Amino acid sequence: MQRNGSQLAGSPAKNRLKNPDYCGKTFLRNLLYVFNIIFFVSGLAFLGVGLYVMLNRHSFVSLLGGTMFPVTTYIILATGAIIFVMGVIGCIGACQENRCLLFTYASFLLLIFLLEAVAGVLAYMYNGVIHEELTRNLNETMMQKYKYDTAITKAIDDMHMEFRCCGSASFQDWQHSKWLQDGNDQRKTPDSCCITPGEMCALRDHPSNIYYQGCTYRLEQVTKESLLLIGGIALGFCFIEIFGIIFACCLIRKVKEAEFRY
Repeated sequence: MQRNGSQLAGSPAKNRLKNPDYCGKTFLRNLLYVFNIIFFVSGLAFLGVGLYVMLNRHSFVSLLGGTMFPVTTYIILATGAIIFVMGVIGCIGACQENRCLLFTYASFLLLIFLLEAVAGVLAYMYNGVIHEELTRNLNETMMQKYKYDTAITKAIDDMHMEFRCCGSASFQDWQHSKWLQDGNDQRKTPDSCCITPGEMCALRDHPSNIYYQGCTYRLEQVTKESLLLIGGIALGFCFIEIFGIIFACCLIRKVKEAEFRY
């Protein structure tokens, strides 16, 4: 009996429980589980923000005259999708103490960190030049492409009705549009400029009938709000990924040491 008790006390299971390296590995694994919960939440945040901006603001992207805004949005969506896949791999790798999966997880965390940093920096960079870009491109796009480009025409009409505005700087911009100058149309502005839109409602340009305020300020304001939201979330969660990379690398090291020991 004494011998059996001695053997039990010296069994590998007991030794592991008393081994500080084993306890440290368990602690790191639990930390990684907690991190993955936060990681999944951040993935939901990225997908939610990306889908919100895409569904609610991308109808106006064609009017901005640049690619930085849509590229930033697509990076956010891609990051959210990668986060979900990597979260599953991280949980499996931590549970099975699989070094290969943990290394893959840490590598993709670094990739996600870089994507978030790029998205955040692009958002804040574009936020600084949006006024100049809109001032330079919006009026030209509206005056030259309205009624000649279906997507642009719809975007302009949607913008007029949603923001309750007309033209770039004011409703008078439309008198210089290619659409009115090339045709025999008697309207003063597109019908979407009317306070109560209807067929041929823009024959009269009285302030009781059409919006006088231009759209540049409102489009700039809405775009800046979207960019600040994207940039804030991207750079905010960027710092969280650093902890995940550290936890994963430490657990890889502990698993490697345990494999050599046992």
